[in-house]
Amino acid sequence: MGATQEATLIKTGKLVLNPLIIIGVLFFIFGFITWLSSVLIPYLQIACQLNNFQSYLVAFAFYISYFFMGVPSAWLLKITGFKKGLSLGLLFVAAGSLLFIPAAMNRLYIVFLLGLFVQGAGVTVLQTASNPYVTILGPKESAARRISFMGICNGIAGAIAPVVLGAVILNDADALKSKLSLLSPLRRIDELDDLANKVILPYLIITILLVILALVVYFSALPEIDEETEEELEAGEKAVKSSIFQFPYLLLGVIVLFLYTGVEVIAGNSIIGYGSYQGIPLAVSKFFTSFTLISMLVGYIIGIVCIPKYFSQETALKSSALIGIVFAILAIVTNGLTSVIFVAMLGLANSLMWPSIWPLAIAGLGKFTKIGSSLLVMAISGAALLPLLYGYIADKANPQQAYWMVIPCYLAIGYYAIEGHKVGKRSS
Repeated sequence: MGATQEATLIKTGKLVLNPLIIIGVLFFIFGFITWLSSVLIPYLQIACQLNNFQSYLVAFAFYISYFFMGVPSAWLLKITGFKKGLSLGLLFVAAGSLLFIPAAMNRLYIVFLLGLFVQGAGVTVLQTASNPYVTILGPKESAARRISFMGICNGIAGAIAPVVLGAVILNDADALKSKLSLLSPLRRIDELDDLANKVILPYLIITILLVILALVVYFSALPEIDEETEEELEAGEKAVKSSIFQFPYLLLGVIVLFLYTGVEVIAGNSIIGYGSYQGIPLAVSKFFTSFTLISMLVGYIIGIVCIPKYFSQETALKSSALIGIVFAILAIVTNGLTSVIFVAMLGLANSLMWPSIWPLAIAGLGKFTKIGSSLLVMAISGAALLPLLYGYIADKANPQQAYWMVIPCYLAIGYYAIEGHKVGKRSS
């Protein structure tokens, strides 16, 4: 952002904040809302009496909205611009949070899923706007570093969210699980209704805070950026390409991001149930998602310090894929708390994947930046489908053996780091 634009912002008399600070707050919101699902999965599994596969529909409902809303989000942003679009996205998330109240009052799993879908639609709008924003506000070589800063905001929120919500809604879950089978049908329904109602106050507070934040963003001086023009000038791609399908490295990036988001959410959302499978009480295992997010924070800090000073985005992605394979295998061949720790350490392996894949995939798209961004956001739907597959395998085999599915995903990510991100760039 140039000095002239900054001066213009100061003269407007609006709330003037550094654009990256505002985007950082939004990434905090992404993390908080997204990682609440790690607690909602075991919570709803008890409250609505679900099996593993059914409980992972929580992740499916939230993340599948990225697939359906990716392209519409890009259209919406073209109409509204960034600032109004961000405000609308926050209001969508608030509306989805509000649906949790009637869902809890009636213990209707389908309404919970609808609320999660609407939340996901709002976050899709926010992601579509904010990720290219971060990539463009500075040199492309250090884009992974800036995204790592955003990842810290996301990760801190993700570490806090399961602890806060888990303390409220999973407080006596172990005792409740053990006594449910001993209760009469009517008493059992009363206990499950009481458990369901525990979610009402937290989500009412979340709704109010999101509406307030939407107003703050709307009245802020967040600048509009013509990212297509800036990217075209940098890439020299004016009128050279006629279709998004002429960027094979982007399309490969979409596939790889699909796989990455799947394994990231599996690591974060499965670990509470996996801890319980390994014999660790829910009173303890409800904190395990926070450990996964803390290990991601460590990775983000490494990215901030080291990229691009000590190693490149490509090197970070190669190393992350290798570490992911090693930790996944160790989680499968060990048992108890040791195995759970290796699942949590997948957060470290996953931390620099998003910051590295996104700038590698979006580089040089020129006038196709918005549609490219929306395709990458659609790829987040991998977090809907792959955890569902994990839940299915966990039911058919067991939660530990189900982790084998993440290894081919990490292999594909490793290929993209070594060769895939170069495909089609040599001739352009």
